[in-house]
Amino acid sequence: MSTQEQDKEKILSAVKEYCEKYHNSPEEFHAGDRIPYATRVYDSNEMVNLVDSCLEFWLTSGRYTEAFEKNFAKYLGVRFCSLVNSGSSANLLAFMALTSPLLGERRVRRGDEVITVAAGFPTTVAPIVQYGAVPVFVDITIPSLNIDVTKLEEALSPCTKAVMLAHTLGNPFDLSAIKDFCRKHNLWLVEDNCDALGTEVLIDGEWKKTGTIGDIGTSSFYPPHHMTMGEGGAVYTNNPLLNKIIRSMRDWGRECSCPSGVDNLCGHRFDGQFGELPAGYDHKYVYSHLGYNLKATDMQAAIGCAQLEKMPEFARLRREHYQFLYEALKDLEEYLYLPVPQNHSNPSWFGFPITCKEGIKRADVVNALESNHVQTRMLFAGNLLKHPCFVNGADDIKYRVVGELTNTDIAMESTFWVGVYPGMTEEKLAFMAKCIRLGVEVSLQK
Repeated sequence: MSTQEQDKEKILSAVKEYCEKYHNSPEEFHAGDRIPYATRVYDSNEMVNLVDSCLEFWLTSGRYTEAFEKNFAKYLGVRFCSLVNSGSSANLLAFMALTSPLLGERRVRRGDEVITVAAGFPTTVAPIVQYGAVPVFVDITIPSLNIDVTKLEEALSPCTKAVMLAHTLGNPFDLSAIKDFCRKHNLWLVEDNCDALGTEVLIDGEWKKTGTIGDIGTSSFYPPHHMTMGEGGAVYTNNPLLNKIIRSMRDWGRECSCPSGVDNLCGHRFDGQFGELPAGYDHKYVYSHLGYNLKATDMQAAIGCAQLEKMPEFARLRREHYQFLYEALKDLEEYLYLPVPQNHSNPSWFGFPITCKEGIKRADVVNALESNHVQTRMLFAGNLLKHPCFVNGADDIKYRVVGELTNTDIAMESTFWVGVYPGMTEEKLAFMAKCIRLGVEVSLQK
C-alpha cells in the first residue's frame, strides 16, 4: 500500500469514528420533542463514501455515479438508469424525452394532451405546461388520493399522447387499469415514482416495483424521500431508444455517449456526418437535441451508493410504521379516512395520509399535532389549479378539466399527512396517534 493510500485509510477511519461519535448517537424520546415528518437516516458508510469521493476530487459524475446507476437499475429490475440532480429534473427529463423527433409519430408535440391530476406536486405537471402541451386534469378518489381510473376514457381525445402521474405517498395508482388504457390507445406512461420507491405491485402475474411498469420512471433523492443523496434524482426505463434520448437530453443534448473524462468511445469521433455540419466534425460537440445539464455530482452518488444498500430495510420499516399507525387509529374511521393500500400492492409508504370526514376540521387535528411539535404536511398542492401559478397565468396556460374535481377539492380542504420514515420509533408513533385522537376530540366538542 502506497503512502497516499495509507494516509487515505487513516482519514476514512477517522471519519467513521467521528460519525459514530457525533452523528449516530441514539436519543431518548420525550413527549413534546420535535417529530419531523421525514429526515435523512444514515450511518458512517454514507459519510465515509462522501469523504472518499471528496479526496479523489473528481467532483462531476465518475466511478460512484457509474456504480449507482448500475446498482439502482438492478434494485429496480430495469435495464437503464440515469442519475440527475433532482426529482424535479427527473420529471422534466422524462417528459421532454417524449418530445424527441427520434420517436417519430409518437412524439409529444405542442398542443398534444397529457392526462394527469391536479392533486399532487407541481413538478409532475410543470414540464407539460412549460413545453406547451396540454395537461388534462382528472379527479382522484378518497382515500387512495390517486387518479379515478373510471374517468380515463372520458379524458381521452384525439390529441392524447401520454399519461403522467405520481404514486401518492407510496400508495400506487391502479397500474393495471392505467397500463391497459395506455396499451389500448398507444399512449406513453410516465410514472413519477418520487414518493414510492420500493413499492411493489402485482401486474401481469408478476410482482414488480413501481416506476418500472410504465415507459419511464422517476425518483427523487431529496432528504425526506425514501433514500437520499442530499439533492438528486433518477430517470429509468427498459426502452433503449428512450434511454438514448434521456442520456442525450441530460448531457446538454449531445449526440456523443462518452462518459466524463472519456474521448472517442464510439471510435468515430472525427469521421461522422451530422446535420449540415462539415464532415468529420468533432462528435463530442454534435447536438441531437436541445438539452440541459442535469447531471449530479460523484459526491452525491457516493452517498447514494451507501443509501441504496439500506433500501430494503427502509421499505420494511416504512411498512411497519404504517401498520402501527393504522392499528392505533382504526377505531377513528367513523371520523377519518385512513390510507388503504391499492389492491395487489405492497406500498413503501412515504407518509400516512388522513382525510377528515364531515364534522371534523383538519385545522383542529393539525393544530393538535403541530402544537405538540409533530410536523404535518398537506397533500402537496391540494388542487394545483387554485394556486397563483395557474390563477395568475390563466391566459397563458392551456389545460382541460374532466368533469368536476370534487375529491381533489375535498383533499385540498381536509387532507394532511404525518411521517412514517425509518427513523421513527414506536414511542413517537404512539405519541402522534395520541395527538391525532386529541384533535378529533377537540373538533367533536365544537
